[in-house]
Amino acid sequence: GSCRHRCCPGRNNACWAPGARRARCYCDSYCQRTGDCCQDYLTTCRRAAVGCAVGPWGPWSGCSSPCGVGSRARSRQVTVPPRHGGDPCPDLKQRRGCLGQHPTCGTAK
Repeated sequence: GSCRHRCCPGRNNACWAPGARRARCYCDSYCQRTGDCCQDYLTTCRRAAVGCAVGPWGPWSGCSSPCGVGSRARSRQVTVPPRHGGDPCPDLKQRRGCLGQHPTCGTAK
């Protein structure tokens, strides 16, 4: 089977071609995981692949708890989305623990 004129991103069961011995071969980027790609998938489809690109991490947020255990978060944005079976995007959010220590913590009201 041949992927000429047909390359699909992600998992797409409709993106196939007739292969050897009446079996289907696939031209979607998921075929690399399942091992059922058409013979020319890599040369035909992967050359057009564009991997995900992300921007820099933003600043950490303030602690979610002014007094005691909380969490901070930061994020980043996708600058170039993956196309044609390119590398997927890495994590866009991170979270970590923190200890809120506002000046009013521990004082009786």
